Amino acid sequence: MATQNKLWAGMAKETAHQIGTPLSSLIGWVEILKTEDIDPSITLEIEKDIERLQTITDRFSKIGSVPVLEEHDITAETLHTYEYLQSRFSKQVTFSYHGTKEPILVMINPTLHSWTIENLVKNAIDAMKGKGSLDLQIEQDANHVKINVKDSGTGISKNQYKSIFEPGFTTKKRGWGLGLSLTKRIVEEYHGGKIKVLHSEIGKGTTFQILLNKKVQ
Repeated sequence: MATQNKLWAGMAKETAHQIGTPLSSLIGWVEILKTEDIDPSITLEIEKDIERLQTITDRFSKIGSVPVLEEHDITAETLHTYEYLQSRFSKQVTFSYHGTKEPILVMINPTLHSWTIENLVKNAIDAMKGKGSLDLQIEQDANHVKINVKDSGTGISKNQYKSIFEPGFTTKKRGWGLGLSLTKRIVEEYHGGKIKVLHSEIGKGTTFQILLNKKVQ
């Protein structure tokens, strides 16, 4: 298993390296486009996608390494990823947000936290077959912050609540079933939190919940 993990880590780092070269070129082309008579909103959207590619590259480069945790506003970090994904998915998915907008300080690795939110959003959209409603909720108590991702998809039976987080488990025709297992690892092993299926009903949807410890003031 250790040898296999090293192999995957090596492949991930090489992937990050390979992405880096065309990414640098794209950054250069955007700077050239800015000198032309082009609608600024176009280059702005391209820059957002380049930033996303840089985030993905950073994710791959971190596989196999111990992530550095820093103090960040979990509300802002979560909404940044959520709103980016909203702008990139079909209008047949209705995104909404309910919760606080105030800063909540948590010790996280923002790159890996972004990966967590992206995995949950994409999982939800898959469960809805690309059409439905998706709601993000952020709430807090004295010691914790709770992030709920709720969809109107097919739902999960109770006997699958735990197995869906196991590597290889998938209900899709394509895919390796690694998204939720990776999400669980990031939340629980790297960030010291918890993730679970908070509620699900067949034919009506599912709510996943992430529980993280707030930074001690």
